[in-house]
Amino acid sequence: MDPHGLVPEPRTVLPGTGPGFTFGPGTRLDAAPGTEHTAAWLRAVLTPATGLPLPPAGEAPGPDGVLLLRTDPDLAAEHGPESYRLDVTEDAVELTGGGPAGVFWAAQTLRQLLGPDAFRRARTDPERRTWHVPSQHVEDAPRFGWRGLMLDVARHFMPKDGVLRVLDLLAAHKLNTLHLHLTDDQGWRLEVRAHPKLTGTASWRHRTKLGHRASDLWDVRPHGGWYTQDDIREIVAYAADRHITVVPEIDVPGHSQAAITAYPELGNADAVDTDAMEVWTDWGISPNILAPTDTVLRFYEDVLSEVLELFPSRYVHLGGDECPKDQWRASATAQRRMREEGLADEDALQAWFVRHFDRWLAERGRRLVGWDEILNGGDPREGTGHAPDAPSRAVLSAGAAVSSWRGYAGGVAAARAGHDVVMCPEQQVYFDHRQDGGEDEPVPIGYVRTLRDVYHFEPVPPELAGTEAEARVLGTQANMWTEVAETPQRVDYQLFPRLVALAEVAWSPLPAPERRDFAGFERRLEQAHSARLDALGVGYRPRSGPYPWQRRPGLAGRPIEGAPPIV
Repeated sequence: MDPHGLVPEPRTVLPGTGPGFTFGPGTRLDAAPGTEHTAAWLRAVLTPATGLPLPPAGEAPGPDGVLLLRTDPDLAAEHGPESYRLDVTEDAVELTGGGPAGVFWAAQTLRQLLGPDAFRRARTDPERRTWHVPSQHVEDAPRFGWRGLMLDVARHFMPKDGVLRVLDLLAAHKLNTLHLHLTDDQGWRLEVRAHPKLTGTASWRHRTKLGHRASDLWDVRPHGGWYTQDDIREIVAYAADRHITVVPEIDVPGHSQAAITAYPELGNADAVDTDAMEVWTDWGISPNILAPTDTVLRFYEDVLSEVLELFPSRYVHLGGDECPKDQWRASATAQRRMREEGLADEDALQAWFVRHFDRWLAERGRRLVGWDEILNGGDPREGTGHAPDAPSRAVLSAGAAVSSWRGYAGGVAAARAGHDVVMCPEQQVYFDHRQDGGEDEPVPIGYVRTLRDVYHFEPVPPELAGTEAEARVLGTQANMWTEVAETPQRVDYQLFPRLVALAEVAWSPLPAPERRDFAGFERRLEQAHSARLDALGVGYRPRSGPYPWQRRPGLAGRPIEGAPPIV
């Protein structure tokens, strides 16, 4: 039995000698330059939970030992800035990071070692509790640099406090990327001062489909919400203090009905009556897409100019997925653009649209990332094809990256063409998909993907393993779409405990040649980590199945059979 049950599992944990370290009211916190944010975080979370003030270290040592925070450039050179060492002796606990991020991840490990009550917001037994950490040495570093979660706040808006809570949960699992899906057919969630109707009109819908789109049930309450620019600044700063990057997604040219509703000139007005459009109340793929006009390009340049001011992320996600072309085929304006640009077909027109913003972002020192459809539709003037199964590097700049969601194939093609890749295939890590095949599973969507399945997911496809292109795999993320997850409680249920498994997949080294030890992970989860989730108030799915209040009887889902097995 592992009483500490660390997750993600560190690379090395060696027991030390001696009694270990016992924190007390006189334990000092000695934070070297570059570690101040972690020191502030430790006091913010540990002092309420433990009652330990952790005063700054003075010239003389405190009566209860010292907690040391340090960075080590040699550690960074060998294992990267997110690597860390944690050493516990009788006199001190020393957290050493390759950089500030490494120190922060070491602090997350220390919190786990202190026990589940260290995850509470106030003391539960202030008179009797002793806070003790056994003597040990931990060495650790992440396998991947991109370890993330895509959170869809467009289909169902999550207020700012909920997003901040999600960031805390990501940090607790050493996940470092929040991909924030801000716009879609069903709502626009970002204040854009140049175009105020994006929040005045496009941010709310008059009703919402309950369950899958085949359902005949409706929630007739209006649904909406948006983040002010100050909200976004707060979210981004809060994330940065936890060494998490927020990657914004503004979807183009599909998934844009809400924006067209607010500004009808953005749509294909010569093919459809855009003045009669409304923010979509249904789920699925809307046929209403952006027009390939200069007006649209300038509009979204305005939007992205404000996005770049708010989000310092190196990457900006522009969607690019699920873009039906019927309106472009019927639009004289779109057909004229194709002739002017020498484009072979509507797939090439979409590639032209995406390429415009790829270059626009590159000129400003940022990198486009998009769903794997951005590989489709090469430009014949550049000697590329336009078949979906023949993507070409010439379509996109070398800095563009791909989120591979339709299985592994798009990621394999992108990596071989020289593009970086985030592996997030629907068949493995779409967490809106059901966790079990039982009838009690709430609004069953998609494939059955159990905790075991997620734990055995491998982000590096076998076609890339051992090749130069393997280095193009930046990492992985879970994708949490919220069509049928309308509350934070439902999001919790879909994410946990599967996100714990994905965090270990993304962080811990892949044992070779053995598979990951699911039985060992399950023991750590049940014996230690579930209690941490309880202390954090996470409404996770119990291993035995949903509680009665987590079920959604009467709401039809969209189960898919025949998912490829994870072996």
